[in-house]
Amino acid sequence: MTAYRQPRQERSRRTFDALLDAAGYLLAEVGIERISTNLICERAKVTPPALYRYFDDKYAIIYALAERLMLRQNDALETWIANYGDKGLDVLSDKLLELLETMSAITGSQPGAIWIMRALRSVPSLTPVRLYSHNYVTDLLTDIYHQYLPHVDREMIRRRTRLSVEMAYSMDEMLKEEDFDQKKLLQDAAFVFRSMLNFPEYGLHPTPA
Repeated sequence: MTAYRQPRQERSRRTFDALLDAAGYLLAEVGIERISTNLICERAKVTPPALYRYFDDKYAIIYALAERLMLRQNDALETWIANYGDKGLDVLSDKLLELLETMSAITGSQPGAIWIMRALRSVPSLTPVRLYSHNYVTDLLTDIYHQYLPHVDREMIRRRTRLSVEMAYSMDEMLKEEDFDQKKLLQDAAFVFRSMLNFPEYGLHPTPA
């Protein structure tokens, strides 16, 4: 795992965040191959020794950026569950589009998001961040769905939820890489995910229109 060290004081936190912000903007400008610790220091107006106090190399900075992005998405999911988790499966199904829009907005507001998402899939040291976040999201959703589907094997629900989570992240990456109508694509994705709550084993109503 690529190492990075958390700051302990408020002043150090500002330096740490400035380095992450600079790295995000540089990723958007030059990509993962050309970005360097020297470029990050120059953009953040921070000395190299200050950078190396927290990060061993550029991949450690990208690791911290990816972790920050994943945590923002996890927090958004927790808020969505707090708002709708006790409202029933029909309400959860109806609010899936809202969740997808929120997740897409989070990545859209992150400079260099597409490079972070690519790095999460291509850089081995970042795999733990991606898997932890995707499995965390999967488990939260599985717990909510299973309380309304107690007659269905939990592992079956989890397997299908895990598939939908991967599809959602891939769809968001596709939105950042290609010229799609975002509103329509998110609506299409919401329909697919609503349909995945209507497997025959669940014994619910037909696929939504």
